[in-house]
Amino acid sequence: MSIEDWRSRIDEIDRKLLELLNERSRCALEIGRLKHAARQPLYQPEREREILDGVVRANPGPLTGAAIRRLFERIIDEARSVERAAMQSDEEKRN
Repeated sequence: MSIEDWRSRIDEIDRKLLELLNERSRCALEIGRLKHAARQPLYQPEREREILDGVVRANPGPLTGAAIRRLFERIIDEARSVERAAMQSDEEKRN
């Protein structure tokens, strides 16, 4: 395959990643709403640890475990932002 072929493949993968990240964020949004309704804390470190340990264990490479951990830490951080926004939105609706 040529460089352009590989780049086209990467573009295709990027679109799939984007779709999956947005789907994950929609799930986080709903979790944020449920946490708010149940008066649960936004940040749940044990769940975050569980996710990070799981993706590192499942990683076949070539990315290192440390790289996967950093990527998912960022994904989780952004998901928490979506959850926080959902909680604030729900709170504003109540007031």
